[in-house]
Amino acid sequence: MNNLGIKIYADGADVNEIIKMSNDSFIDGFTTNPTLMARLGITDYLGFAKEVLSEVKDKSISFEVFSDDLDDMYRQALVLRDLGENVWVKIPVTNTKSMYTYELINKLSYEGVKVNATALFTKEHIEKVYSALNPNVNSIISIFAGRIANVGIDPEPTMEFASNLTKDHPLVETLWASSREIFNIVEAARTKTDIITLPFSLIKAYHKDFGKDLDKFSLETVKMFYEDAKKSGFSL
Repeated sequence: MNNLGIKIYADGADVNEIIKMSNDSFIDGFTTNPTLMARLGITDYLGFAKEVLSEVKDKSISFEVFSDDLDDMYRQALVLRDLGENVWVKIPVTNTKSMYTYELINKLSYEGVKVNATALFTKEHIEKVYSALNPNVNSIISIFAGRIANVGIDPEPTMEFASNLTKDHPLVETLWASSREIFNIVEAARTKTDIITLPFSLIKAYHKDFGKDLDKFSLETVKMFYEDAKKSGFSL
């Protein structure tokens, strides 16, 4: 178990990596999405989900609906919900037509579905999703902090806002999504965010580099430059 004061979820769609990480006490849960699945050539959504769930039985895992129609999102959410007790259903905050899903999130949450409301970017998104959720049912509010930072806005005030809003309802958890670097774990922890999702590459980088002596890290970097230049046969 990590001592970072925050849950670590692995974000990806590689079945073998998910199964391997499911046995790692450092990892508390998993998230995936249609884009990650498509990049790996996955075409059988239910087959993928069932294969993962045959091995991941206790840790939380979030699967996302992919319809653009709100009624069909509801149907898909129930199909995903029925796959297992450890399944959270990801509902995007809007569809491609800018139709917000707050009413759908409310309906599902009050029917006992563990909702992972995803692709939130603004305080208004957070407030309205939070108001829609049943505080007595497990849910996750996924805020895309990494993408907020990409537009030049500090995501920490937004994450702190979410943490303060949800602090009295422990079943409603906040999540720092779209992580870009290991330091995001530190940022998420200091904003009292409950969960951070990390791609598999960052999880491996954490185990390799986090807490490393900087003089040692500097020396490793210089050695890398030297060895790569030597292999390339450079001359001046």
